[in-house]
Amino acid sequence: MKEKIVEILTDLRPEFDFNEDVNFIEEGMLDSFDVVSLVDELESQFNIKINGTDVIAENFSSLDKIEALVKKSGAA
Repeated sequence: MKEKIVEILTDLRPEFDFNEDVNFIEEGMLDSFDVVSLVDELESQFNIKINGTDVIAENFSSLDKIEALVKKSGAA
């Protein structure tokens, strides 16, 4: 699952290495538009629906947080 998330992130913002252990939001790797695009792609790729209340910066700050959100939203 993490590999697929990294692939999605890299397609979205190829100039960054999303395997780094940094806060993607604080480091400017993802902005609000990127998060909206990411939610759409995650929902499509994993056949899930992410609750609007979960679309907060904290849930997109790292690979582990994004993976947890995808799992919480119903991905196996």
